[in-house]
Amino acid sequence: MFAELRRMNARQVALQVLNILTILASALMIWKGLALALNNESPIVVVLSGSMEPAFHRGDLLVLSLPNEPIQVNDICVFKLPERPVPIVHRVIKLHDDAVTGKQYLLTKGDNNPGDDRSLYDYRQMWIHQENVVGKVRGFVPYVGMVTIVMNDYPMVKYVLLGVLGLFALVQRE
Repeated sequence: MFAELRRMNARQVALQVLNILTILASALMIWKGLALALNNESPIVVVLSGSMEPAFHRGDLLVLSLPNEPIQVNDICVFKLPERPVPIVHRVIKLHDDAVTGKQYLLTKGDNNPGDDRSLYDYRQMWIHQENVVGKVRGFVPYVGMVTIVMNDYPMVKYVLLGVLGLFALVQRE
């Protein structure tokens, strides 16, 4: 590999670097385009647990949008709680509209869980606020997110994959 790199002149190395930067910029543009089209800063999430089976399985890639209309019972939402680092994908099972503040409150539950999510909420919290909702599920792609799960569970895979892609980019010639 290094012998191949030494044989390249500065122009060829610069071209390879620009190709890699173009790929990264394209991925960022696709992400931002999805964010704009779906009106959501986080338009795609991966299901990390089996709590929503059989609707969604671990590794499914979910496409989210911010709801323009009020959330309804049976909507599947992704919400982020302040004390939890990872968003949660669960179904809305009850709603409570506060007439005084005009806010909507939700009670959620994973389809595969025996009880509601009150044990996940803050201490003594009975409902989550609509402000906690990251997005409403609009569609999904089965098992595509397994790559993300494998790279998070086994960080060495991430570095090996990046190394292989880097070698491939350096060895490829136009």
